[in-house]
Amino acid sequence: MTELHTLPAQASSISSRKADHIDLCATGDVGFRAKTTLFEGVELVHDALPELVIDDIDTSIELLGKKLRVPLVIAAMTGGTERARGINRELARIAEERGYGFGLGSQRAILKGEPRETYMVRDVAPTTLVLGNIGGVQAKSLETAKVTELVEAVGADALCVHLNPAQEIVQPGGDRDFEGVVGALERLVAELPVPVVAKETGCGIGPRTAKKLAKAGVRHVDVSGAGGTSWVAVETARAAGQERSLGVKLRDWGVPTAASVLFTREVRPRFKSIIATGGVTSGVDVAKAIALGAHAAGIARPVLQALLSGGRDGALAFLDQVESELRAVMLLVGARDVRALRRVPTLLSPDLERWAALAAGGRKK
Repeated sequence: MTELHTLPAQASSISSRKADHIDLCATGDVGFRAKTTLFEGVELVHDALPELVIDDIDTSIELLGKKLRVPLVIAAMTGGTERARGINRELARIAEERGYGFGLGSQRAILKGEPRETYMVRDVAPTTLVLGNIGGVQAKSLETAKVTELVEAVGADALCVHLNPAQEIVQPGGDRDFEGVVGALERLVAELPVPVVAKETGCGIGPRTAKKLAKAGVRHVDVSGAGGTSWVAVETARAAGQERSLGVKLRDWGVPTAASVLFTREVRPRFKSIIATGGVTSGVDVAKAIALGAHAAGIARPVLQALLSGGRDGALAFLDQVESELRAVMLLVGARDVRALRRVPTLLSPDLERWAALAAGGRKK
């Protein structure tokens, strides 16, 4: 009887936290303050003779076994509440119509007794690349068969295993034991029937992490770098006492998104998929991420804000602008398709060059 009484309380706690997350991401002051993505430190070289017709530019890619019309994923959002259900379904519907990928929020709520319906989008997005989501700490304690059930419950094409130690140590009641996550990734890569994507949550992927992931057999990564939403700041807004003080100090912690792409680009063996999320707000950012070595980009909070402030039309208008900017930049650098965009020359600012030196194995100061 104790277990039966405990589960709803745990579920309620997660539901409350997920509701807070939506509100804070929609209107709260939860961005990085001093640290940026460093995309402003990337210059693409103009080609005044592109010899292209803008409407003929091919923005399509293949990602995790699915063809996308644009190299864009509406990145991991939410789940676990009725409001989250509406958000997930509307954004998944848009992803289906526009040919994007779509990422679900953490499915931990399902494990704690929340209805899985808040994550169900397949009926409105039957052909979309759908990414499931579970925390690395949860993954290590779950048998592969149970993780497979989570994947199959939402019809996911791949599973994001999210890495979020900075968020957890600030979060009230968050995880504190992060041992065994590398082993869990290695096991799931070998045993899960769908691809595994290692995904950070706003603090980015550094060189040591990239090497550990590659050694564990991970071949797909979402860098989710610093410079956009600070999930430390999100949890700090919900915390008190020592956890709140810690969150204030760690608000700007992490590896900038542009640097994270450089690190993952250089690792051996190479990652088959690099998704650049974390502070991506425009088609220009998408183009720069791909020019640095990403295969696609992910946008989360700006799409959520556009949806909540302007409804479906607001979200579509924002995404129209992203696509227009991406296509324009591809024309202006002479890139006929996304593969060509990944080969265009880039100029890096001194700040980003310092990170790039680490990617190359140096320690430039």
